[in-house]
Amino acid sequence: MGILDTLGEVAGAVAAVEAAEKLDPNAGLLTKGLAAIAGFKGTEALESTLAKKEGDVEANEAESQAPDSQA
Repeated sequence: MGILDTLGEVAGAVAAVEAAEKLDPNAGLLTKGLAAIAGFKGTEALESTLAKKEGDVEANEAESQAPDSQA
């Protein structure tokens, strides 16, 4: 899934640059570059947070389906 992760990060960077241009049509190269970095890293952080939450949900489901040993 390395390619899909990279595509997601690039899409986040592009979206952040587009948003910066919408907020400030005269945005300079530095502003656009910082927006791209923020979008790239933000997407990476969001993906890791979602993966962690999915792992927590799967662990909780496994615990709830385990048979009770006290019965």
